[in-house]
Order: sequence, then structure tokens, then C-alpha cells
Amino acid sequence: MRIIKILVTLYAVSFSGIGMAQSTGGHGGHGGSGGGSGTDCIKAKISRNAPEHLATVAPGSEFSFAASGSNGPGHIHVSIKQHPIEVTLEDKDTFYLVKGRLPAEIKNTVVRISVSLKSKFSKCDTEGGWLLKVSE
Repeated sequence: MRIIKILVTLYAVSFSGIGMAQSTGGHGGHGGSGGGSGTDCIKAKISRNAPEHLATVAPGSEFSFAASGSNGPGHIHVSIKQHPIEVTLEDKDTFYLVKGRLPAEIKNTVVRISVSLKSKFSKCDTEGGWLLKVSE
């Protein structure tokens, strides 16, 4: 009889634990969607940097990266030393291949290629970049 009581208790506890362990979807602060307001997003992402981080390059060298999750060509911005850089974009279906050139007048320094990707929802925007060593 005692074994039956233990089994019934374990059975009841196991089902109540499953209910407590499930996600609380619409409740803010618990990793849910914040009430199902339709603002779920995939964070915009910068990847496939070329040349790679901290590579040594010549002035005027070309650089490129992949931008995914962006809201489109008008929402991808690149700058070096706080000056906008003109870039070309190639639509590759799931991402944009972004290409640009370092300014020829930048020499003997380290520069950051700063990238800003705007998404449909501002909470999904991304800012990032990488460093390059520019030779003479």
C-alpha cells in the first residue's frame, strides 16, 4: 500500500513540474515575445568580413562583408573614422554582399570599418565592425 502512495505522489509531482517548466510566452522579462505584439525578430547580422579582423592592407584596398536580417539596401550604412563610405550591394537572396574601398588618403594607421544595419524593428538593429591595419 505504501508503494502505491509513493507512486501516486511521484506521478502527480511529475505532471505539475512539467507545467511549471514551460515557457511563459506572453509575459515580459521571461524570454517570451512580450505579449505577442508581432515584433519578434531575427537580429540583423554582420559576417564574412574580408579582409579579416586586424589584417594589414594597403591604402585604397577593397573590403566586403555579408549583411543579413537588414531591411534592405537603404538601411545598410558603413563608415570609417566617422565618414560615410560608399558601398555597393549585391542581393544574394538570404543576405546582401556589401563591398567598399578604404579611402586612399588613409595610411599608416588602424581603422575601424563601422557597420550599421537597420531592421524592420529597432530592437533588431545591429551595429558592429572590425579593425584593419593600413600600411603606407
